[in-house]
This record gives sequence, structure tokens and C-alpha cells, in this order.
Amino acid sequence: MMKVLISTEKLNICLAKEEDIPIIMEIENDEENKSFIWQGTYEEHLDEINSDTALLLIFREKKEDNIVGYALARINFKVDVFELRRIAISEKKCGYGKESLLGIMKYSFEKLNTNRFWLDVYPHNHVGIHLYKSSGMHLDGIMRQSYKDERGYLDQMIFSILKEEYFAK
Repeated sequence: MMKVLISTEKLNICLAKEEDIPIIMEIENDEENKSFIWQGTYEEHLDEINSDTALLLIFREKKEDNIVGYALARINFKVDVFELRRIAISEKKCGYGKESLLGIMKYSFEKLNTNRFWLDVYPHNHVGIHLYKSSGMHLDGIMRQSYKDERGYLDQMIFSILKEEYFAK
């Protein structure tokens, strides 16, 4: 039985196990996801599972127990910062993205007592940007041409929300 870390209305969010890595990699490499997120290797995901500062999470739909998404986070306990490195959903238009993001935010602020929750997003990820803004996140700025891949140099938009802002909404 999986230990549920975060429970939302439709999802159980659990720590990933090694047997979940092929599904995570399938979600990362899906045509609808791969231009927005970095794809990890099996070994990198295994290192994330075994790390003290990373959280590799899977989203299980409560009704069928299917994995419908995943997230990778890094936590800097020295400065109380939670970085959401990746979030991807395989079942689109079901509300799983917002539900999982809000659940992870709640966990970050209410359970881990972090002060800042942040992420970066490519400017062409319009769905993600809308999600982050509608979830109360603030656009901190744009790191120009900070990432390079086969498409060339890409900008990264930085979004964050602070503990005081989270509890004020």
C-alpha cells in the first residue's frame, strides 16, 4: 500500500517508487508535455527518489488508482525554500494540474513550513502560466536565454508565492 503524502479531492499524491519511473518517463516524453519539461533518465529519477532534498511525487487518481501525473521538487531546508522543478499531467482537462499544484503548495507551507514556493516556466507554456497566476503566484521576472536545447536559447519565467501571501488568500 502506498503512503499518501497529500490527499486532495480527486488525487492521492505519493512518493514515487522505483517501479513508477517508467510511467514518469512516459509522462515526460508525451508529445503534449515534452516541450515544457526536462526529461530525466532512469538513473536520475532513481537518485531523486533516494535524495534527502528532492521529492519525486506521483499523482494517483482516487477512483481508479491510475497514475495521472507527477512532480519533482527540491527543498532547501536551510532557507525554507520549496522549488517545484517539474509538474506534468497525463490526463488533461480534468483539473488535476490545479488540484495537484494547490495540494503541493499546501504541503509546502502547512507541513514543511517553507517560506517561499517557486518554479520556472517557459514563456510558450500558456496553460502553465495561466495555472500559476490563477493559483496566486507572482511573476518575479524573466531569466533571458537561460536554457539551451535543440530549439535554441529559451527564456524562463520565475513565479513564486510567499508563506504570508499563501495564508492571506
